[in-house]
Parts: sequence; structure tokens; C-alpha cells
Amino acid sequence: MRLWIKSPLAGMPEGAAGGLVVAGAEIAELVPAGGVPQVDAVFDAGQHVILPGLINTHHHFYQSLTRAYRPAVDKKLFDWLVALYPVWARMRAAELRIACRLALAELLLSGCTTAADHHYLFPAGLPEAIDIQMEEAAALGIRVVLTRGSMDLSSDDGGLPPPSVTQKIDVILADGERLAKRWHQPGRGAMTQLALAPCSPFSVTGDLMRETAAQAEALDLRLHTHLAETEDENEFCLEKFGKRPLDYLEDLGWVSERVWYAHGIHFNQDEMRRMGRAGCCVAHCPSSNMILGSGICPVGELEAAGVGVGLGVDGSASNDASNMVQELRQAMFLARAGRGVEAAKSADAIRWATAGSARCLGRDDIGAIAPGMQADLALFKLDELRFSGADDALAALVTCGAHRADRVMVAGAWRVLDGAIPGLDVAALMAAHNAAARRLRGES
Repeated sequence: MRLWIKSPLAGMPEGAAGGLVVAGAEIAELVPAGGVPQVDAVFDAGQHVILPGLINTHHHFYQSLTRAYRPAVDKKLFDWLVALYPVWARMRAAELRIACRLALAELLLSGCTTAADHHYLFPAGLPEAIDIQMEEAAALGIRVVLTRGSMDLSSDDGGLPPPSVTQKIDVILADGERLAKRWHQPGRGAMTQLALAPCSPFSVTGDLMRETAAQAEALDLRLHTHLAETEDENEFCLEKFGKRPLDYLEDLGWVSERVWYAHGIHFNQDEMRRMGRAGCCVAHCPSSNMILGSGICPVGELEAAGVGVGLGVDGSASNDASNMVQELRQAMFLARAGRGVEAAKSADAIRWATAGSARCLGRDDIGAIAPGMQADLALFKLDELRFSGADDALAALVTCGAHRADRVMVAGAWRVLDGAIPGLDVAALMAAHNAAARRLRGES
């Protein structure tokens, strides 16, 4: 069926004010003003601002169960992690499943059509965590790039996590190969993809980093890890390895076009140039960085050096939300707060969350409105008090603080209609999620 999304209020490329035609899972045609394409159905988008589906490049779905956890509130990263690891170690399949369902629903309702998650927590009794995530994403119809995270450097060996949440290298590598065979779809239009993602320099060994990089090469997968998130991390790497984080990772085969790093706040100019030459990307997580007081990512300097920049909401326990469209506003404001009004425009924030994020994930079929691209679209209305009086409708999404999409399409199928996910009982989901959070905290 050919569907004409007709004459959006704003958001179309130049020369396509008449909207776009979707055929199957792809955008088939852009329509000029006054054009009338041959179609089977029409959706009048005259009240909607349209964006390419937003792409979340870094998250931890499971952390939605520990939002505003009292012992972790107002802590910086290392202390925050120490407070939360014992709670996360109690997670089992039932808790993870409901956490993923809620996080994915929240993302979808905020206009997100592709989500990357970094799941590195595999306590006893949770060997199939990534499979659970894949199943929940398929049930909601959202596109995902899920990373098989890992930790093998426990507190007993000089790392940060407790032994109960770390694994042996052979177990990690075997599961990565299993998951790639079961879930990874190469090529355009893929709905489920896998990447490999040792957690961070302070929770994994050099051997795991090196062997994971080799496995990614063999399986043709992307690589992801936290890097340069805090000054504490820099100090840890200098003390333990005698090198700054990027130098350490470069020696292990982790500076290449396969890699996107989460956070990337504390790089120097030379490091950014080396990353740009290698084709690395950074998932910028402004809300999380602000809550944990980690610093301000030098987005402009990264892009000037050739580094790709996308946006991520990060874990719901450090962001305390999984709202992708709100992250655009935070990204623009934080860039300006750190480096002046010239540092970012509303269009930059939109670009980071779409084309920039697609580059992070190694995708050339999402992140833009153009013929041949996947029909992943987010449509927003400006019918709330916060938008009243707005002149530039596209800029208003960012500056006035859009927070909920009216319609969302993934691969040509409507997944959000009139601000709701068809068939999803939100009240029941929240009740189950709150009960799981209480269990995890040991309250019932």
C-alpha cells in the first residue's frame, strides 16, 4: 500500500512541502507543494511537525527499576555505581523483562524508532538477558541495536563491580557468538542488530577488550563502551595502566570505525583528532552527564575533528527518564551553557538525534527523510500550552520542550497513534513495573 503523509506543518526537506509517500517499509517519494501522488491512502499531517524517527544510541533499559534510588541520589558516577551494583545483582528475568518493556514504551512514545541498549549485567539466573530485550522490542515493533555488554574485572581484582555481576571471558565470547547467530540482521532494513560492548575500563580486563575487538572483526559487528565519562576514570586509567583512557583502548584495538563510545566528555584535542581520523563516534548523553555532574561533552570540537556525534538518553537511573525528544532540548541547552549561543542550533540537536545517531550505529538506511530510506517517522502536534505563540514550528519542538509524539511509524507501520501505543495497557505496565522495582529494592 502507498500511503501519502500529506503536507506536514514543518520538517520536510526543501522542495517537499507536499509531504512524502510510504510504500511498504520505505519512503518511496517526496511530494512538492501542490503535488498529488498516486496513492492508496492519505494521512493529513497538516497539524504535525514531522521528523525522521529519533535514534537513541546509548541506554540501560534495566535501570528504569532504580530511578531516584535514595542511596544513589546526589552521588557522582563511581559512588553512584557502588550504591547500585548490589541492587542490580538481584535482578532476574521477570524484573528485566518488565524494565525493558517500560523503557522501550517510553522511548517509542517520545518519537524514538531505533534504540541501542548497553546491557552488561548478567547475575546468576539471567543468562538470556539480551534475548529478553530482543523479544520485548519485537513485541512493540521498535527497531533495536542491542549490545552484549560484559564485565570481568571485579572489585576483588581492582575493578569496581562486585564479583556477583562479572563473568569469565570464555562465557562472554560464547554468548556473543550465540546472540549474533540468533538475532543479528545485516544490511538495510534490519530490525534487530547486535553489537559487542565491554562495559568500561574500570570493569573489564585488557584481555576481554582485545578478544572482543577480534570477535567483532570476525562477526562483522560494531563495538561500544563507556569512555572518558569522568575525570575519575582518567585518574583510574593513569594509575592502573599508566595511560589515558583513549591511549589504553587504542593499544587494545578499540580506535576504529567500528566503535562508538558513550559520553566522551574528557578527551583532549589530540585524542579527538585521532578519533576523527579513525572514524570513531560518540553517544552524547547530556541529561545523564548533568545529573551525575560528569562534565560537558565538547560536541562542537568532536564534530570539527571528524568524530560522529549522536544522542543517547543513557540509563533511566542516571537520567531518570527515557524520553528521546527531551534529550534534544538538553543537548542544545548544555552545548550553549558550556560554549555560548553559537555552539548549537535547534537544527543541530535534531541532526544529532537522527543522522548523527545513525552514523554511530553504522546505519545508512535510517535518520533522514529521503526516498529509499526506511519509513521511520515521528510526528508531533503543537497543541499544548507550551507551544502557544510559537512562530518557527520546527525550532519549537526543541526550544519549547516537546515530550510526547502524536504518531510514530517504524518500517512503514504505525506504532503510536494519537499519543498511545495500540494494545498497551499503560496502567497495568506501571503497576507491574513498580512492583518489580520494590522487589529489587528488597521491599517485598
